[in-house]
Amino acid sequence: MKNFLRLVASAALLPSFALGLVGISWNIANAPANGFSFVTFPISIGGSPHRSGYYFAQQFNFIGQRDIGYIGLQPRPDSAGKPIIHVAFSSFIQGTTTGDNARCHSGADGGPGVSCSIEFSAPYGNGFKLEVQNPQGTMWVGTVIDTTTGERRQIGSWTLPAGTKGIVGSQMGFVEYYPWNSGTHTCSSLPKTSVVFGIPYSNVAGSLSDAYEYGDCVGKVGFQAGRTAGQGVQVIVGF
Repeated sequence: MKNFLRLVASAALLPSFALGLVGISWNIANAPANGFSFVTFPISIGGSPHRSGYYFAQQFNFIGQRDIGYIGLQPRPDSAGKPIIHVAFSSFIQGTTTGDNARCHSGADGGPGVSCSIEFSAPYGNGFKLEVQNPQGTMWVGTVIDTTTGERRQIGSWTLPAGTKGIVGSQMGFVEYYPWNSGTHTCSSLPKTSVVFGIPYSNVAGSLSDAYEYGDCVGKVGFQAGRTAGQGVQVIVGF
């Protein structure tokens, strides 16, 4: 995700206005004074094509920091007949460090911060939870959990500057088609995908807004959105 654009006064950030596709706000009420020590974001990508291009993510802010972190899934082509999913966990905060050198590296989209990622094989229809947790101090760990098998996979860990507190109770998520970041694009060429953003939670359940289009392909990519039985939000775009 590149070229952030400030869209609202609450400091919520989304991918470049020209390149992003869909936004969705999340909220967890009654955050502790020092913020949440963990937030979990359910997500299902069972309707996504097994090819690179899409990024489905949720963003989060920390008390005491202006910039953000995010966590999300990216489909990948199958390998040896097995489905592959890429999952990323990043901080864009100046002064973020990591000792998790096997999964993380300094920098995030060409700017300050730390980026962590892994790839794993699992059926897309299993459903997943993306967990952001503070085990100690200002360290944060990103984990992807397979809701069908219960398997937990650590994405990586990073440490924020001293004095940073917990996660703020609201932010935004997005659907992005990142091949368009590198050049011109035709809205009608967008491949079809479907994703379900589940209700985020910490020590209490949160809520999701209705999804909405933004960017230069508004009204041109077959956008559909609606509530699921569990009050998550399904987003469909493409052809």
